[in-house]
Amino acid sequence: MSVVTRIAPSPTGFMHIGTARTALFSWLYARGRGGKFLLRIEDTDRERYHPEAVDAIKSGMKWLGLNWDGDAVSQFERRDRHAEIARALVEKGAAYYCYCSPEELDVMRAQAVAEGRSQFYDRRWRDRPAGDAPPGVKPVIRIKAPLAGDSTVQDQVQGPVTVDSQNLDDFILLRSDGTPTYMLAVVVDDYDMGVTHVIRGNDHLNNTFRQKLIIEAMGWPVPVYAHIPLIHGPDGAKLSKRHGAQGIEDYRDMGYLPEALRNYLLRLGWGHGDDEIISMDQAVAWFDLDGIVKSPARFDFAKLESLNAHYMKEADDARLVDLVTPFLEKQTGTPLSAQSRAWLAAGMADLKQRAKTLVALADEAHFYVAPRPLPFEDKARQTVSDPAAQHILTILAARLETLEPWTEQAIEALCHDIANQQAGGKLGKVAMPLRAALTGRSASPPIFKAAEILGRREVLARLKDAIAN
Repeated sequence: MSVVTRIAPSPTGFMHIGTARTALFSWLYARGRGGKFLLRIEDTDRERYHPEAVDAIKSGMKWLGLNWDGDAVSQFERRDRHAEIARALVEKGAAYYCYCSPEELDVMRAQAVAEGRSQFYDRRWRDRPAGDAPPGVKPVIRIKAPLAGDSTVQDQVQGPVTVDSQNLDDFILLRSDGTPTYMLAVVVDDYDMGVTHVIRGNDHLNNTFRQKLIIEAMGWPVPVYAHIPLIHGPDGAKLSKRHGAQGIEDYRDMGYLPEALRNYLLRLGWGHGDDEIISMDQAVAWFDLDGIVKSPARFDFAKLESLNAHYMKEADDARLVDLVTPFLEKQTGTPLSAQSRAWLAAGMADLKQRAKTLVALADEAHFYVAPRPLPFEDKARQTVSDPAAQHILTILAARLETLEPWTEQAIEALCHDIANQQAGGKLGKVAMPLRAALTGRSASPPIFKAAEILGRREVLARLKDAIAN
C-alpha cells in the first residue's frame, strides 16, 4: 500500500505551531516511505474564511521546507461532492432527513436539561415515513448512529480506544442549505484523495468515531489513525496567546531558522534515543509513529533558542547575510548598501558565534550598517568621553593612518604597543575605547578583526567622530 498523508488546516488565521508539528510528522511519515503528502484547505466555514490566511498557511509550509504533492485542495469547492455522498447515505438507509426547526431543537434540549438527560438530538425523525414531512421545510440529513454496542479505533499513538455507541449521536451531515458539515467533508475528502494515514491532534480523537460511521456506511477502507498529544505551554496548560508566539510567522519574525524549528518540533513529543540534533535526512529515515509519546509536550523557548544557536553557527555565511538583511533594514529604515553587505559577509563568521536568533544577529551586526555618526550606548559614550580614552583615540587615529599592512594582527600589535607606552601595558585601556568608537557598544565581536573589515577609511572616520563626541 502506497502511503498518503495530509494536513488540513482551516484558513481562519495564522498557521498554529501545533498544526506545523502535525504537518511535519505527516510529511516525514510519507517521505520516509516514498508516499505522498497532500495539503487540503478546510474552508467550508465561509464566515471565518480569510484568503490571506490561505497564503499564510502555504508560506509557512514552504518556509518550513514541507513541500506538498500536487495542488492544494479547497474543501469548499468540493461541496457538491459532499452533498452527493450525504444523499447516497440516505439511499443506503444509513442516514435520514430531519425536518426539525431550530425552535423545536431548542425546546428539546431545554427539556433534556430539565430532566437531566443527554442533550443529543432525540432522533424523532429517524424512522418516520417521508409522507410526514411538513411542506416547505428544507431538511437536514443526519447519520443513523448505532443504538447499541461499541466502536474501537486502533490508534497508532493512543493504542486501542473504545467508545460506547450511546455516546454517538445522529449528527448532521448536510445542513438545510445544502452545505456539508465538517464531519462529512473530512471523510469524503480523505477518501477521494486516497489518504491512508490520518495523523492529527488528539483533540480530534472523539471525531474519529463519528467519521468512522460514515466510512463504514459507505464501505470505504478505514484509514490508519494516529492522534498525537497537544502542545502545552511551560506551565502545563494548553499553548495559547498568553504563552507568547503561536503562529509560524511569529517564529520567523522572531529570527528562528526553519531547520531549527523543524528540529525542535520533531523532538517535541517524538524521540530517537538520545539524539537532539537531527538533520532532515535523518528525520526522514528515522521517523515512525511508534516513537510518538502519549503525554502532552511542553514548549521550551530556552531549548528552541539553544537549537537555533547551533544551526546559526552551522549556517552558510552568505545565506545569513540574506536572512538578516530584512531585520537590519527595518532597524535602519533604508536598504543596505553593497558596502554594508560586504562588511556583513566578511564579519559573519564571528557575528554568528554570538547570536541565538536572527534578531540578535541583527543587533550584533548593527554597527556594520549603521550610518555615521554612530549612536552610542550609555556605557560606550562614557568610555569615549573619558579624557584618558580621548587621548588614546587621538594617538590611535594618528598611527592607524600609516599602518601597514592593514590586518587584524597588525592592528592588534599596534594597540599592544600603544598600551605599553600609554596605559601601563593594559590592552583594555586601548581596546575598549576602540570598540566603543567603532561599534557604539561596550561589547562586540573581536574588535581587531572588525577594524580590519571596516577598512582604514571607515575606521579613521569613526575615530574622528568619537574624538569629537
